[in-house]
Amino acid sequence: MPDRIVLDESLSWRQIGAIAHGAHLVLSDAAQRRIAAARALVESIVAKGIRAYGVNTGVGALCDVVVAEPKQRQLSRNIVMSHAVAVGPCLEATEVRAIIAAAINNFAHGYSGVRVAVVEGLGALLAHDCIPEVPAAGSVGYLSHMAHIALVLLGDGHASLSGERRSGAAALQAMSVQPLVLQAKEGLSLVNGTPCATGLSAIALVRMERLMDWADVIAAMTFENLGAQRDGFDADALSVRSSPGVAQAGVHLRAILEGSGMLAAAAGRRTQDPLSLRAVPQVHGAARDLFDYAAAVVNRELSSATDNPIVIGTVDAPRALSEANAVGAAIALTADSLATAAAEIAAMSERRVNRLVNPLVSNLPAFLASDSGASSGFMIAQYTAVSLVAENRRLAAPASLDGGTTSGLQEDHLSHATPAALKLLKILDNAEIILSIELLAAAQAYELQPQPHARAPGTERIYRALRSAVAQYRDDRPLAGDIGRACELVRHRRPGAL
Repeated sequence: MPDRIVLDESLSWRQIGAIAHGAHLVLSDAAQRRIAAARALVESIVAKGIRAYGVNTGVGALCDVVVAEPKQRQLSRNIVMSHAVAVGPCLEATEVRAIIAAAINNFAHGYSGVRVAVVEGLGALLAHDCIPEVPAAGSVGYLSHMAHIALVLLGDGHASLSGERRSGAAALQAMSVQPLVLQAKEGLSLVNGTPCATGLSAIALVRMERLMDWADVIAAMTFENLGAQRDGFDADALSVRSSPGVAQAGVHLRAILEGSGMLAAAAGRRTQDPLSLRAVPQVHGAARDLFDYAAAVVNRELSSATDNPIVIGTVDAPRALSEANAVGAAIALTADSLATAAAEIAAMSERRVNRLVNPLVSNLPAFLASDSGASSGFMIAQYTAVSLVAENRRLAAPASLDGGTTSGLQEDHLSHATPAALKLLKILDNAEIILSIELLAAAQAYELQPQPHARAPGTERIYRALRSAVAQYRDDRPLAGDIGRACELVRHRRPGAL
């Protein structure tokens, strides 16, 4: 991960992910000039009395109410205060950092009209790893999450700094940062656009990419344990499916299983395998194809200005254009689609767990128990996987179709982009646990094989990495702890780095 990222034209989703995990963000001189030039346009609009949404009018259904210049600072502050209405458990630190980075990126396009000092304030939060408390629930598109971040810049709200919960005022004082006094339009810009949904989607992409690699590796371990037939992963067989993702999954699976004595011993044992084994390249490959599309959408969103209004023109002839670039339909549709892909990968994983624990198809001890009868082994762990698969099925219902009407009929279409990204992250939480259960079951299955054939070097490496953290299970401890330790591996490490 790079330690320093310079924002010039636009950040990518990978750069947002890196900043979320601690990389330092720096604005280029060109980006700062764009921000300052847009601010000059806002000041000209104010001075000339040009009517502009959220600059000298109310917002939402109050868009036709003119706000005189003496009250425009109050309007900006009041927007932040009234929009800070999110509820429930707070977002994780990486998620908040991703949102802040996406907001800075949005302002750096030079169409929002905030002062450089506002962007510097957001940058200070990242530089000092000051994490505003941002409750997760309560958004139908955007608005509320960024408002909670903005509160801290005003010296209000709460944040975590150096592991300590502090008031916004105390956090700013500890960072030697002065509270902001918002100027015209800045309150609206701080809560506007798609940085929340885009930042969260960037985090989801980081996690999904890692999950897909683990899904291939773990599926290969089960494939090996169940004596499946290599033909299903054959390069010639997969080449007739026109899909870069299928080809990539095939290459990955063949590399992991190269040199497997277990598969050599099982060759020709049956004509074809069940689909949860045979169709791994097709299902995982389809998810990879969708991932590539989703990554392109998030990058396009990051390269777009999503403020409303945007300011363009010259200082002598400034224009404020009220549009709907803040509507996050692209992110909502993409997050909904990626959520379904993650849920399907996890559902297929549970089906393989079911085969591992079922002695009728695995030829292994029932439920992978070390002492069948007195021990239950992985019997109930599979129940947990089934439960999470069912929850994912419910969560995979598209948020982008939820609809609703707000703001006195002024906002009569809602994208639900942020809820779409949040439920994608929850599905990824569940998918990581399901795959962790399969990982544990596959490792247990290796140790219960009736014949001591050699594992592939690729699966051997993963097996040993897991066993360095989790011992063989003998009903001698709560299995939940093992699942948690395996999940830490899946959630935070890439299999290729083990």
